[in-house]
Amino acid sequence: MIAVCGIPSDPPTALVIAALERMGFPHVVLYQRRFEETSVDLEISGGEIRGLLSGDHGHPSVDCSEVTGIYTRLMDWRLLPEVRDGSDEAAERCRAWHETLNDWIEIAPGCVMNRAAASASNRSKPYQSQLIRRAGFSVPETLVTNDPDLVRDFRARHGRLIYKSISAVRSVVRELDDEAARRLRLIRGCPVQFQRYVPGTNVRVHVVAQNVFATRVDTDQVDYRYVQEEGGRTDFFAWELPGDLAERCRDLVSGLGLALAGVDLILTDDGEAYCLEVNPSPGFSCYETRTAQPISHAVALALQRG
Repeated sequence: MIAVCGIPSDPPTALVIAALERMGFPHVVLYQRRFEETSVDLEISGGEIRGLLSGDHGHPSVDCSEVTGIYTRLMDWRLLPEVRDGSDEAAERCRAWHETLNDWIEIAPGCVMNRAAASASNRSKPYQSQLIRRAGFSVPETLVTNDPDLVRDFRARHGRLIYKSISAVRSVVRELDDEAARRLRLIRGCPVQFQRYVPGTNVRVHVVAQNVFATRVDTDQVDYRYVQEEGGRTDFFAWELPGDLAERCRDLVSGLGLALAGVDLILTDDGEAYCLEVNPSPGFSCYETRTAQPISHAVALALQRG
């Protein structure tokens, strides 16, 4: 039995559910927006986890001890419409539901994609960069500051810079051009991460257990994820990583304690691999749909094998 935790209409979650159904693997969907209709009743006794999970869409209750794998892609429960527009009592029930669910995810045996403890490194990009460097990848020269003068000195040393948020909150990566540099006074209110711009080929590597799926991204944008908003070009191609890079990505992801991750690389013309980030909850759907790489199939298999 496999548990899928999140919102079924979310594209990566929907692909995982479709793969499980296509392969005939039994599963239960714990739909976080329907916390009023589903239940997670657990207890720990004698070192064993016991309890029942009541799923969505007519799924019968299942014994949590039968679950071999968990796929989790939960949004912040405080932002759910049922909480934002609901009563204080509904918010309290939602909080308790998510706390119980998250506790179970953290201690459940089997294959979990991913536990919060392993995912936590991504909450601080500067901290995660240190772990990436220790794993043997190059990391762009980085400055985190709220001092405009330090940024100007950093820019004078390295030339082209990009800037982005420090936390796990998704942000658009932009180049620090002259127009942005004139607004540097604004960073005094909030530290910002600046990095040397590394020219090269964008590669997204999805590691699923021991499976590696690499996508080369050809683009004319600094942040290809927002090409529609920026009015640029982006093309995706399934790709084979050169040399021992696939094994290095496996080692990096497993060293972070993750069973599923999206690794963002820049490969320079001289063959150096820069790692920008490891995403513990990757939105792999756009890569799968554009390249036909069976990422969700690999996720389903890993969850079933436990």
